[in-house]
Amino acid sequence: MKSRIHPVFLGLCLAASTHVCAAQVGYPPDHSPYQDVRAGGTTLFGYGYIGGTRGVVGVGPSAGQVYSARYEVSFGRMFGIHVEVADATTTRYLVDPTKGVSTRMTGPVDNSLTLAQVGAQVLLTGGKSWHGLAPYIGASVGAAYAGTLPADTSQYKFGAKVIFGPEVGVRWYLTRRLAMRFDTKMIFWKLSYPLEYRVPPTTCTGGTDCTALVGVSDPLTEWTHHFWFNVRVGWTF
Repeated sequence: MKSRIHPVFLGLCLAASTHVCAAQVGYPPDHSPYQDVRAGGTTLFGYGYIGGTRGVVGVGPSAGQVYSARYEVSFGRMFGIHVEVADATTTRYLVDPTKGVSTRMTGPVDNSLTLAQVGAQVLLTGGKSWHGLAPYIGASVGAAYAGTLPADTSQYKFGAKVIFGPEVGVRWYLTRRLAMRFDTKMIFWKLSYPLEYRVPPTTCTGGTDCTALVGVSDPLTEWTHHFWFNVRVGWTF
């Protein structure tokens, strides 16, 4: 005798198997660890620290707190561009090339740095956050400016410099609009030294104390690199 499967029983079995499979491969939308990143303009305010090398002479600005404002515009949820301005309370050393090695450097002294940049970034999670986290990479280019110090009699001026470098960070979404940012930049700029740095000091005790700041065969320009750490809070409109 042929057996027959009741249609109601078959339907219940199919419904149960579908539910089990759905539970294994997905999440209900309100419980998924993945959420779409909100697109739109984002205003951010940040606090950070910039460090790095001062160059072989030691007159480059570094080691200061940074206060910044940044505005981002997204293209879709994955890509974006930004503009940023920042003020860094950096310091630098003063050198007197007429003095010997042991006495010519003083400081550090305050020499604030103003930075302005434009850049772009891309989310590594493809426009979604995972448990509220969205890592990203980017790059920026801009300018840095430091005013002249009257106390510096060596003719050295930092002036205005082109700056550029990569960035890596992570967004932490507290809500769909409010997010914290943690990022690290690597900034490069070129220092330029005056010709006076190649002249041996006139006041010295002899030997290595009479060494010039920059050797005759050494370049008068030097690239320095700087780590810039930031914590930001931002609101997406």
